[in-house]
Amino acid sequence: MASTLNPYLGFDNRAREAMEFYHDAFGGTLTMNTFGEYGAGDGPDKDKIMHAQLVTDAGFTLMASDVPEGMERDSGSSITVSISGDDADELRGYWDKLSDGGTVTMPLAKQMWGDEFGMLTDRFGTAWMVNIAGSAGGEDPGAAGGEDSGA
Repeated sequence: MASTLNPYLGFDNRAREAMEFYHDAFGGTLTMNTFGEYGAGDGPDKDKIMHAQLVTDAGFTLMASDVPEGMERDSGSSITVSISGDDADELRGYWDKLSDGGTVTMPLAKQMWGDEFGMLTDRFGTAWMVNIAGSAGGEDPGAAGGEDSGA
């Protein structure tokens, strides 16, 4: 099996709601299991999400869970989830859905490097960046070097 790297988000009793929101935004297949399904009995965590996974048709994987009783959630994270590509309609659709009820910190707009780029924090406190590749000459500022177009 190949290795993968994907975001794993932690929530205080809102993992189900958040993952349903992301499922609506991105589509795909969502699976969720509670602590109760894995033997938590009738304890305070029985209905909390122990593990949720969203796998989208676009190839994204997003995972999440609720923080169990007695553990603290670290809300001071410096992680931002970034989505980029060249399908402008698809990416604008994600932007519109993710920003619903959230806070736009930088509007999705044309940038000096030629791409459309914006930043937001969704209604669950997750930070997102969206970058839509511009026409010829636009480069992702986070890319390591450019690629020859081969033209």
